[in-house]
Amino acid sequence: MKADETLDCIGLYCPMPIVKTAKAIEKMKPGEVLEVVSDDRGIKSDMPAWCEKTGNELLGIEEVDDEIRVFVRKR
Repeated sequence: MKADETLDCIGLYCPMPIVKTAKAIEKMKPGEVLEVVSDDRGIKSDMPAWCEKTGNELLGIEEVDDEIRVFVRKR
């Protein structure tokens, strides 16, 4: 999946990936896609909940080895 911006959250744990995602999304234009790269397994449940709460669209979650890539479209 193609993203407009990539946010590296490797080594950061709850709640920091969500905090950094919120700040990054603020700076983006509606419709743009943010890719969040994390090794915090909690992001798989935290990000869908955050998207539902904020109205941003969760496009998908991909796992490769220990990396989790989450794609979010700004509302």
